[in-house]
Parts: sequence; C-alpha cells; structure tokens
Amino acid sequence: MALLVSGPLSILMGASGIAGDTVFAASRYTYRFDLTAWGWLHLLLGVALVVAGLGVAAGQSWGRGAGIAVAAISLITQFMFIPYYPAWSITIMALDLLIVWSLTRSSPTTGTGR
Repeated sequence: MALLVSGPLSILMGASGIAGDTVFAASRYTYRFDLTAWGWLHLLLGVALVVAGLGVAAGQSWGRGAGIAVAAISLITQFMFIPYYPAWSITIMALDLLIVWSLTRSSPTTGTGR
C-alpha cells in the first residue's frame, strides 16, 4: 500500500513543478533540468506508482515486478532531485526503499515473508 502513498505524493510534486511553483529552488547542479521537465517526470512516475500499487492491491502477477521497477526508478530520480528539495526527496527516497524492500521480501501467495 506504500505505492499508493508514494504515487500521489509524486503526482503532487509533479503538479507543483509543472505549475512553475516557487517551492523548488533552482541551483547549479549536474542533473539540472527545467523544473517543468522535472514536474512531468514526477507526474508520470506518480501515475506509474499508482497503477503498480493498484496491481499489487488487486493481486495481479505483474504488480510486484512493476512496483519494484517503478519504485527503483523513483528512488533514482528522487536522488537526482535532492538539490531542489532535499527534505521531500529524502523522505520519498526512504518510502521508495521501503517499497522495494517489502515487495522483494513478501511472498506472492501468502503475503508474508519467506
């Protein structure tokens, strides 16, 4: 269910970036993109996280793999986004790491650890 928390949070972050909000501080950074580009990236990842979360919640076979993949991609993008909003990025990184850990540790048939 953490996917269904991380997804909407990423969608909100993306909407803020697309709207050109002043929440994010632009800095000199190697991975510096336009904040609108970051907004679209977070928005798309958020939608993918929600879809994967719904797949996991529904017990679909593709849900776990998609959830692991999308959460790992979100983890990487949040790492690259740290200079823009460090507190938020680190929090979402911890949540994404929890998602990857829990989806790799749980059994698809019983929902418990191995």
